[in-house]
Amino acid sequence: MSFRDKLRLYVLTERKLAPEVEAVKAALDGGATAIQLRLKNVPTREVLEVAEKLRKLTQEYGALFFVNDHLDIALAVQADGIQLGPDDLPVSVAKKLAPSLIIGASVYSLEEALKAEAEGADYLGAGAVFPTDTKSEASVLGLEGLREIVASVKIPVVAIGGINHENVLEVLKTGVHGIAVVSAIMGAPDIKEATEKMKTLLNK
Repeated sequence: MSFRDKLRLYVLTERKLAPEVEAVKAALDGGATAIQLRLKNVPTREVLEVAEKLRKLTQEYGALFFVNDHLDIALAVQADGIQLGPDDLPVSVAKKLAPSLIIGASVYSLEEALKAEAEGADYLGAGAVFPTDTKSEASVLGLEGLREIVASVKIPVVAIGGINHENVLEVLKTGVHGIAVVSAIMGAPDIKEATEKMKTLLNK
């Protein structure tokens, strides 16, 4: 399975909803193909400890592992890649520092998408597709905005923001490579079951 194929079902951690290690194991059991560790306002050493555990787990399951923001931690645990937002380290700089990593860029507009692609991003996390509680400050791109980005770039696009079991098929019609999910999986009473259900919808 190529890295593009593994972007299909991309699950992000959210400590407010579920503890990282147990939740990621359940999501991997359910068929998640990529995991991103997103830990804000936590000491770097703690992020490193969690990242080490998740790297081990994702290797066991053959899933991709991404670290949000922290290039040093991504390199320290030999993650597959890093996710960078518009206010983080520029993609072009990350590429120079860590040519072996897959670099994902979070984008919120067509302009940001084109810039990230030009700087060398390997894939885009584009959103927010729908309003979302996990990132309330994110501007809403909508399905049309998402479709425009997919049509305008050559690299894979992973949709993020408010995606759940009810609207995922609409999102897939835009031509995205994959979907990134937080609440619909990490906030579910049964994470494994929620992941399996999402995987079934993706396979349609």
